[in-house]
Amino acid sequence: MPKVREMGIVIGTLSTGEKNCITDVAGVRVGHVTLDEKMNQDGAHACTGVTAILPHEGNLFQQKVTAASYVLNGFGKTTGLVQVNELGVIESPIMLTNTFGVPAVTQGTLQFMLDMNSEIGLSTGTINIVVGECNDSYLNSIRESPITPEHALEAIRKASTETVEEGAVGAGKGMMCFGYKGGIGSSSRIVIHGSTNYMVGCMVLSNFGQSSEFLAHQYVATNGHSESILSPTDGSIIIVLATDAPLSNRQLTRVIKRCGIGLGRTGSHFSHGSGDIVIGFTTAHRIAHQSDQLVETHIQLREDHPIMNQLFAAAAEATEEAILNSLSQAQTTIGRNGHKVEAYQF
Repeated sequence: MPKVREMGIVIGTLSTGEKNCITDVAGVRVGHVTLDEKMNQDGAHACTGVTAILPHEGNLFQQKVTAASYVLNGFGKTTGLVQVNELGVIESPIMLTNTFGVPAVTQGTLQFMLDMNSEIGLSTGTINIVVGECNDSYLNSIRESPITPEHALEAIRKASTETVEEGAVGAGKGMMCFGYKGGIGSSSRIVIHGSTNYMVGCMVLSNFGQSSEFLAHQYVATNGHSESILSPTDGSIIIVLATDAPLSNRQLTRVIKRCGIGLGRTGSHFSHGSGDIVIGFTTAHRIAHQSDQLVETHIQLREDHPIMNQLFAAAAEATEEAILNSLSQAQTTIGRNGHKVEAYQF
Protein backbone atom coordinates (compact mmCIF):
# COMPACT_ATOMS: atom_id res chain seq x y z
CA MET A 1 0.00 0.00 0.00
CA PRO A 2 1.56 3.34 -1.02
CA LYS A 3 1.94 6.27 1.33
CA VAL A 4 0.12 9.42 0.27
CA ARG A 5 3.32 11.13 -0.87
CA GLU A 6 3.87 8.26 -3.30
CA MET A 7 0.41 9.06 -4.72
CA GLY A 8 1.50 12.62 -5.43
CA ILE A 9 -0.13 14.15 -2.34
CA VAL A 10 2.51 16.48 -0.91
CA ILE A 11 1.80 18.06 2.47
CA GLY A 12 3.60 21.32 3.25
CA THR A 13 6.93 22.59 2.01
CA LEU A 14 9.55 20.91 4.19
CA SER A 15 11.43 17.83 3.00
CA THR A 16 10.86 14.42 4.57
CA GLY A 17 13.49 12.15 6.06
CA GLU A 18 14.74 9.13 4.13
CA LYS A 19 12.08 6.78 5.53
CA ASN A 20 9.40 9.43 6.01
CA CYS A 21 8.56 8.11 9.46
CA ILE A 22 9.37 8.63 13.13
CA THR A 23 12.43 6.37 12.99
CA ASP A 24 14.16 8.98 10.83
CA VAL A 25 15.03 10.50 14.21
CA ALA A 26 18.26 8.66 14.97
CA GLY A 27 17.96 5.99 17.65
CA VAL A 28 14.15 5.94 17.83
CA ARG A 29 12.72 2.42 17.61
CA VAL A 30 9.18 1.16 17.02
CA GLY A 31 7.71 -2.32 17.52
CA HIS A 32 4.24 -3.78 16.95
CA VAL A 33 2.28 -6.80 18.14
CA THR A 34 -0.95 -7.39 16.22
CA LEU A 35 -3.85 -9.62 17.29
CA ASP A 36 -6.33 -10.74 14.63
CA GLU A 37 -8.13 -13.94 15.60
CA LYS A 38 -11.53 -15.28 16.49
CA MET A 39 -12.12 -16.00 20.17
CA ASN A 40 -14.14 -18.75 21.87
CA GLN A 41 -17.30 -16.70 22.34
CA ASP A 42 -19.79 -16.36 19.48
CA GLY A 43 -18.81 -13.39 17.35
CA ALA A 44 -15.91 -12.47 19.62
CA HIS A 45 -12.78 -11.33 17.82
CA ALA A 46 -9.41 -10.08 19.02
CA CYS A 47 -8.76 -7.24 16.59
CA THR A 48 -6.28 -5.09 18.45
CA GLY A 49 -2.62 -4.82 19.40
CA VAL A 50 0.25 -3.00 21.06
CA THR A 51 2.78 -0.52 19.69
CA ALA A 52 6.00 0.45 21.48
CA ILE A 53 8.07 3.59 20.81
CA LEU A 54 11.54 3.63 22.37
CA PRO A 55 13.33 7.03 22.31
CA HIS A 56 16.80 5.46 22.22
CA GLU A 57 18.57 2.11 22.29
CA GLY A 58 19.87 2.36 25.85
CA ASN A 59 18.41 2.05 29.34
CA LEU A 60 15.59 4.60 29.37
CA PHE A 61 15.38 4.70 33.16
CA GLN A 62 19.08 5.38 33.60
CA GLN A 63 19.25 7.78 30.64
CA LYS A 64 15.99 9.71 30.45
CA VAL A 65 14.98 12.03 27.61
CA THR A 66 13.49 15.51 27.77
CA ALA A 67 9.76 15.21 27.16
CA ALA A 68 6.37 16.90 27.34
CA SER A 69 2.71 16.17 26.67
CA TYR A 70 -0.20 18.31 25.61
CA VAL A 71 -3.91 17.58 25.84
CA LEU A 72 -6.03 18.93 22.98
CA ASN A 73 -9.16 17.23 24.37
CA GLY A 74 -9.01 15.15 27.52
CA PHE A 75 -11.45 12.32 26.87
CA GLY A 76 -8.72 9.71 27.33
CA LYS A 77 -7.25 7.17 29.75
CA THR A 78 -3.50 7.58 29.45
CA THR A 79 -1.00 6.80 32.19
CA GLY A 80 2.11 8.70 33.24
CA LEU A 81 1.54 12.11 31.69
CA VAL A 82 1.14 13.98 34.99
CA GLN A 83 4.73 13.15 35.93
CA VAL A 84 6.01 13.75 32.40
CA ASN A 85 4.76 17.31 32.55
CA GLU A 86 5.89 17.84 36.15
CA LEU A 87 9.49 16.65 35.66
CA GLY A 88 9.92 17.10 31.91
CA VAL A 89 11.33 13.65 31.19
CA ILE A 90 10.30 10.23 29.89
CA GLU A 91 11.98 7.19 31.44
CA SER A 92 10.15 4.26 29.81
CA PRO A 93 9.00 3.12 26.38
CA ILE A 94 5.93 4.99 25.13
CA MET A 95 3.23 2.37 24.69
CA LEU A 96 0.00 2.48 22.66
CA THR A 97 -2.96 0.07 22.84
CA ASN A 98 -6.75 -0.09 23.22
CA THR A 99 -8.59 1.47 26.17
CA PHE A 100 -9.03 -1.67 28.26
CA GLY A 101 -5.52 -2.89 27.38
CA VAL A 102 -3.86 -0.07 29.35
CA PRO A 103 -3.51 -2.02 32.65
CA ALA A 104 -1.97 -5.09 30.97
CA VAL A 105 0.37 -3.00 28.81
CA THR A 106 1.42 -0.96 31.83
CA GLN A 107 2.17 -4.16 33.73
CA GLY A 108 4.18 -5.68 30.88
CA THR A 109 6.18 -2.51 30.34
CA LEU A 110 6.80 -2.21 34.06
CA GLN A 111 8.10 -5.78 34.13
CA PHE A 112 10.46 -5.03 31.23
CA MET A 113 11.89 -2.03 33.06
CA LEU A 114 12.13 -3.84 36.41
CA ASP A 115 14.05 -6.68 34.77
CA MET A 116 16.48 -4.13 33.32
CA ASN A 117 16.84 -2.11 36.53
CA SER A 118 17.05 -4.19 39.72
CA GLU A 119 17.30 -1.09 41.92
CA ILE A 120 13.85 0.34 41.03
CA GLY A 121 11.66 0.37 44.13
CA LEU A 122 14.55 -0.69 46.39
CA SER A 123 17.61 1.53 46.41
CA THR A 124 16.00 4.17 44.17
CA GLY A 125 12.49 5.43 43.46
CA THR A 126 9.71 3.98 41.35
CA ILE A 127 9.27 4.39 37.60
CA ASN A 128 6.75 6.29 35.49
CA ILE A 129 5.26 4.18 32.67
CA VAL A 130 3.63 6.06 29.77
CA VAL A 131 0.71 4.38 27.96
CA GLY A 132 -1.74 5.96 25.50
CA GLU A 133 -4.98 4.44 24.24
CA CYS A 134 -7.86 4.66 21.80
CA ASN A 135 -11.18 2.78 21.83
CA ASP A 136 -11.30 0.00 19.19
CA SER A 137 -14.53 -1.64 20.41
CA TYR A 138 -16.33 -1.58 17.04
CA LEU A 139 -13.90 -4.14 15.61
CA ASN A 140 -12.34 -5.56 18.77
CA SER A 141 -14.01 -7.55 21.57
CA ILE A 142 -12.65 -5.07 24.06
CA ARG A 143 -14.58 -6.54 27.03
CA GLU A 144 -12.69 -9.82 26.61
CA SER A 145 -9.39 -8.01 27.27
CA PRO A 146 -7.30 -9.97 24.76
CA ILE A 147 -4.18 -7.87 25.44
CA THR A 148 -1.78 -9.38 28.00
CA PRO A 149 1.42 -8.10 29.63
CA GLU A 150 3.39 -10.45 27.39
CA HIS A 151 2.14 -8.59 24.31
CA ALA A 152 3.70 -5.39 25.67
CA LEU A 153 6.98 -7.19 26.30
CA GLU A 154 6.92 -8.62 22.78
CA ALA A 155 6.28 -5.23 21.18
CA ILE A 156 9.23 -3.74 23.06
CA ARG A 157 11.49 -6.63 22.06
CA LYS A 158 10.48 -6.24 18.40
CA ALA A 159 11.24 -2.52 18.33
CA SER A 160 13.69 -1.52 15.60
CA THR A 161 14.93 1.52 13.72
CA GLU A 162 13.57 0.19 10.42
CA THR A 163 10.80 1.87 8.44
CA VAL A 164 7.63 1.81 10.55
CA GLU A 165 4.88 -0.57 9.47
CA GLU A 166 1.68 1.45 9.21
CA GLY A 167 -2.08 1.02 8.92
CA ALA A 168 -3.98 -1.80 10.61
CA VAL A 169 -1.04 -3.03 12.69
CA GLY A 170 -0.11 -3.01 16.36
CA ALA A 171 -2.31 -0.71 18.41
CA GLY A 172 -3.90 0.43 15.15
CA LYS A 173 -5.35 -2.95 14.19
CA GLY A 174 -8.90 -2.14 15.30
CA MET A 175 -8.93 1.64 14.89
CA MET A 176 -11.04 3.81 12.56
CA CYS A 177 -10.43 7.25 11.08
CA PHE A 178 -13.18 9.40 9.56
CA GLY A 179 -15.36 6.28 9.39
CA TYR A 180 -12.76 4.32 7.40
CA LYS A 181 -9.94 2.04 8.46
CA GLY A 182 -7.30 3.98 10.33
CA GLY A 183 -4.56 3.06 12.77
CA ILE A 184 -0.82 3.69 12.71
CA GLY A 185 0.57 6.42 10.48
CA SER A 186 3.93 8.15 10.39
CA SER A 187 5.85 10.91 8.66
CA SER A 188 8.94 13.08 9.16
CA ARG A 189 10.38 16.46 8.28
CA ILE A 190 13.89 17.91 8.02
CA VAL A 191 14.47 21.38 9.47
CA ILE A 192 17.55 23.11 8.04
CA HIS A 193 19.44 26.22 9.07
CA GLY A 194 22.75 26.71 7.30
CA SER A 195 24.84 23.60 7.91
CA THR A 196 22.61 22.44 10.81
CA ASN A 197 19.87 19.87 10.26
CA TYR A 198 17.26 18.70 12.74
CA MET A 199 14.79 15.86 12.27
CA VAL A 200 11.16 15.85 13.37
CA GLY A 201 9.29 12.54 13.27
CA CYS A 202 5.63 11.90 14.00
CA MET A 203 3.60 8.75 14.58
CA VAL A 204 -0.16 8.70 15.16
CA LEU A 205 -2.72 6.22 16.38
CA SER A 206 -5.77 7.53 14.51
CA ASN A 207 -9.28 6.69 15.69
CA PHE A 208 -11.42 9.78 15.27
CA GLY A 209 -13.91 11.63 13.10
CA GLN A 210 -16.85 10.99 10.79
CA SER A 211 -16.51 10.80 7.02
CA SER A 212 -18.54 14.00 6.60
CA GLU A 213 -15.80 15.85 8.54
CA PHE A 214 -12.89 14.60 6.43
CA LEU A 215 -11.57 17.43 4.23
CA ALA A 216 -10.70 14.95 1.51
CA HIS A 217 -11.29 17.41 -1.33
CA GLN A 218 -8.07 19.26 -0.50
CA TYR A 219 -6.00 16.15 -1.15
CA VAL A 220 -7.65 14.40 -4.12
CA ALA A 221 -10.76 14.60 -6.26
CA THR A 222 -13.41 12.48 -4.56
CA ASN A 223 -16.30 12.70 -7.03
CA GLY A 224 -18.47 9.65 -6.59
CA HIS A 225 -16.70 8.52 -3.44
CA SER A 226 -19.34 7.26 -1.01
CA GLU A 227 -19.35 8.51 2.57
CA SER A 228 -18.97 5.96 5.33
CA ILE A 229 -21.78 5.91 7.89
CA LEU A 230 -19.39 4.59 10.55
CA SER A 231 -17.76 6.71 13.23
CA PRO A 232 -15.44 5.62 16.07
CA THR A 233 -16.94 5.11 19.50
CA ASP A 234 -15.42 7.84 21.67
CA GLY A 235 -12.91 8.35 18.86
CA SER A 236 -9.45 9.56 19.74
CA ILE A 237 -5.95 10.14 18.45
CA ILE A 238 -2.59 9.73 20.15
CA ILE A 239 0.19 11.70 18.48
CA VAL A 240 3.83 10.96 19.32
CA LEU A 241 6.37 13.53 18.15
CA ALA A 242 10.12 12.89 18.26
CA THR A 243 12.96 15.24 17.39
CA ASP A 244 16.70 15.58 17.80
CA ALA A 245 16.50 19.36 18.10
CA PRO A 246 17.88 20.61 21.44
CA LEU A 247 14.74 21.87 23.16
CA SER A 248 13.78 22.38 26.77
CA ASN A 249 10.60 20.64 27.87
CA ARG A 250 8.85 24.02 27.77
CA GLN A 251 10.00 24.59 24.19
CA LEU A 252 8.98 21.04 23.34
CA THR A 253 5.49 21.79 24.66
CA ARG A 254 5.31 24.76 22.31
CA VAL A 255 6.31 22.56 19.37
CA ILE A 256 3.90 19.70 20.09
CA LYS A 257 0.98 22.10 20.43
CA ARG A 258 1.35 22.65 16.68
CA CYS A 259 0.46 18.99 16.08
CA GLY A 260 -3.10 20.12 16.70
CA ILE A 261 -2.87 22.28 13.57
CA GLY A 262 -2.06 19.23 11.45
CA LEU A 263 -4.93 17.32 13.06
CA GLY A 264 -7.32 20.20 12.42
CA ARG A 265 -6.29 20.50 8.77
CA THR A 266 -7.66 17.02 8.09
CA GLY A 267 -11.09 18.02 9.43
CA SER A 268 -11.02 17.25 13.15
CA HIS A 269 -12.46 19.76 15.60
CA PHE A 270 -11.36 17.82 18.73
CA SER A 271 -14.86 16.53 19.46
CA HIS A 272 -16.38 16.10 22.93
CA GLY A 273 -15.77 12.35 23.19
CA SER A 274 -12.33 12.35 21.62
CA GLY A 275 -9.09 11.90 23.54
CA ASP A 276 -6.69 14.00 21.46
CA ILE A 277 -3.31 13.81 23.16
CA VAL A 278 0.24 14.62 22.05
CA ILE A 279 3.38 13.14 23.61
CA GLY A 280 6.72 14.59 22.57
CA PHE A 281 10.39 13.99 23.31
CA THR A 282 13.81 15.07 22.13
CA THR A 283 16.80 12.78 21.86
CA ALA A 284 19.21 15.74 22.12
CA HIS A 285 19.50 15.35 25.89
CA ARG A 286 20.07 12.27 28.00
CA ILE A 287 19.48 12.96 31.66
CA ALA A 288 21.25 10.58 34.01
CA HIS A 289 19.04 9.05 36.70
CA GLN A 290 21.73 9.60 39.31
CA SER A 291 24.39 12.28 39.53
CA ASP A 292 26.47 13.94 42.25
CA GLN A 293 26.52 17.22 40.33
CA LEU A 294 24.70 20.22 41.73
CA VAL A 295 23.78 21.59 38.30
CA GLU A 296 23.08 20.25 34.82
CA THR A 297 24.00 22.05 31.64
CA HIS A 298 21.92 21.60 28.50
CA ILE A 299 22.13 23.31 25.14
CA GLN A 300 18.84 24.62 23.79
CA LEU A 301 17.73 26.68 20.83
CA ARG A 302 17.14 30.39 21.18
CA GLU A 303 13.45 31.12 21.54
CA ASP A 304 13.41 33.92 18.98
CA HIS A 305 15.46 32.16 16.32
CA PRO A 306 13.61 31.60 13.01
CA ILE A 307 14.31 27.87 13.25
CA MET A 308 11.61 27.63 15.92
CA ASN A 309 9.01 28.54 13.32
CA GLN A 310 10.35 25.79 11.08
CA LEU A 311 9.96 23.31 13.94
CA PHE A 312 6.37 24.49 14.44
CA ALA A 313 5.69 23.96 10.73
CA ALA A 314 7.38 20.55 10.81
CA ALA A 315 5.14 19.39 13.66
CA ALA A 316 1.99 20.47 11.82
CA GLU A 317 3.04 19.03 8.45
CA ALA A 318 4.27 15.70 9.81
CA THR A 319 1.10 15.20 11.87
CA GLU A 320 -1.20 15.90 8.93
CA GLU A 321 0.71 13.54 6.65
CA ALA A 322 0.94 10.84 9.33
CA ILE A 323 -2.86 10.86 9.67
CA LEU A 324 -3.28 10.52 5.91
CA ASN A 325 -0.75 7.67 5.90
CA SER A 326 -2.74 5.89 8.61
CA LEU A 327 -5.63 5.87 6.12
CA SER A 328 -3.68 5.07 2.98
CA GLN A 329 -1.75 2.21 4.59
CA ALA A 330 -4.76 0.54 6.24
CA GLN A 331 -6.57 -2.42 4.76
CA THR A 332 -10.28 -3.29 4.93
CA THR A 333 -10.73 -5.15 8.21
CA ILE A 334 -13.40 -7.52 9.60
CA GLY A 335 -13.66 -7.95 13.35
CA ARG A 336 -16.16 -8.41 16.19
CA ASN A 337 -19.57 -9.82 15.18
CA GLY A 338 -18.53 -9.56 11.56
CA HIS A 339 -18.22 -5.77 11.69
CA LYS A 340 -16.40 -4.50 8.63
CA VAL A 341 -14.51 -1.24 8.13
CA GLU A 342 -13.46 -0.33 4.61
CA ALA A 343 -10.11 1.12 3.64
CA TYR A 344 -10.28 4.64 2.25
CA GLN A 345 -9.48 4.91 -1.45
CA PHE A 346 -7.57 8.07 -2.25
